[in-house]
Amino acid sequence: MSPAPPAAGADWRAAGDRIEALLAASAGGGRVAHERAEELVRIVADLYGAGLERLLEIVHEHGHLTGDVLDALAGDDLVASLLLVHGLHPYPVRSRIEQALAGLRPYLGAHGGDVELLGIGDDGVVRLRMLGGRDGCGSSPDTLKLAVEAAIEAAAPEVTAIEVTGPAAAPAPLIPVESLFSRVGGSTVPK
Repeated sequence: MSPAPPAAGADWRAAGDRIEALLAASAGGGRVAHERAEELVRIVADLYGAGLERLLEIVHEHGHLTGDVLDALAGDDLVASLLLVHGLHPYPVRSRIEQALAGLRPYLGAHGGDVELLGIGDDGVVRLRMLGGRDGCGSSPDTLKLAVEAAIEAAAPEVTAIEVTGPAAAPAPLIPVESLFSRVGGSTVPK
């Protein structure tokens, strides 16, 4: 007997996982069964996407799609993810990434670091530069990088890749000439 479907109001992430599991299980019925299950999910998703789009159009036509309403929709994880899936998110990728990085800055700052958004290519590649960081900090640069990547992936799942570089290398320190001669027989700089 298969498990009961998620109840209304249940964790929507669990529902997504269950859909993926059911699709994978449908492969056991053969290629045709798997293709039909995928088609069913695609048709249902397209139907809901069209419904969401129409809902936004109606709200806009009646003058109720205000900045506050858009912020509330974009701020709700479930609604925002549905809008993203259907290409209806009210805010562009750059804005969502900048907002995600702004929310992460206190964490990065607590570890002596920061991040700079260098750009987003037409190919969907986000380019970042990690800044700062202090020696002896409990978080490694890799941990901070992973936090940045996770924040961007959550805010903009349509991003195709994230390229992170470290800070520009500091110039090598100059060695004073005096210190060179102090090592050679204790002499000083010739005059």
